[in-house]
Amino acid sequence: MDSTLFPIDLRLSPGAPRVDGKAVLRVKPGGPDGGAEGGRARLADLYMHDPLRVLFPRPAAGEPMQAVLATTSGGLVGGDRLATEVAAEAGAALQVVGQAAEKVYRSLGPETTVSLRIAAGAGALVEFLPQGTILYNGARLRRRIAIEMAADATVLTGEIVTFGRIASGERVTEGLLNDRWTLRRDGRLVWADALALEGDLATLLARPSGFDGAVALGTVVHAGPGAGGGLDLARDLLGDEQEPVRAGVSLVNDVLVARFLARDPAALRHRFGRFWRGYRAGACALPARMPTIWNV
Repeated sequence: MDSTLFPIDLRLSPGAPRVDGKAVLRVKPGGPDGGAEGGRARLADLYMHDPLRVLFPRPAAGEPMQAVLATTSGGLVGGDRLATEVAAEAGAALQVVGQAAEKVYRSLGPETTVSLRIAAGAGALVEFLPQGTILYNGARLRRRIAIEMAADATVLTGEIVTFGRIASGERVTEGLLNDRWTLRRDGRLVWADALALEGDLATLLARPSGFDGAVALGTVVHAGPGAGGGLDLARDLLGDEQEPVRAGVSLVNDVLVARFLARDPAALRHRFGRFWRGYRAGACALPARMPTIWNV
């Protein structure tokens, strides 16, 4: 599994050092003596290699154990690699949140690679909510996200990708985004998704049959016992179609996928967060709120 989050806007020479970060987080249910300890999970395994760090803030009432994933390098350049593995053993519940939006800077050729593996055992719950990924003009990002879960586990995850530093007036005209997701239930592949954009990104993003000028893309994926019945809830939460964010939802093999497109990244983030709050409450029996760090 490969996970790349931050890049740096520097023209490094081919011999310049690259980062090769890794984080492994596994939790199990109960307290030190097997007790419920408020129903929260506890650590079973933790490994960190620069520049990835995992922090553990105190979760709010009613929330599962929370971990915050941070990248201390300040961004990723071409050639950097990050790999993250998150696992909840049978019966455990875990929320993982990104510390900040991940930045992928311009590359002179080498690709930035990201891998994320999410594993959920029988009856476990994993909520994985990054802060999003910002692709600078000329960035080259190849990302792989693999979800492996038991039939009765619950996984709620998502991502926001922004093409360019829109608030600073930067638009993406060239680069690479190769983003692939796979989801296996009891070892069987039940859902796969791929997005491949390379070369003249300005033209590709402008096409009416594709992004139609949108510069921000949001994705929410939910798989678990409540996903099959979550379609009507998701449609209700998507709200008014006249808003500046285009959105839709589908259900395939009991995997619910909601997608968002917008020309205004701030508007997309707002609607994404509103959807996430309502959906986690209605479909996953979690409080209708975002993590505190999401709103900072």
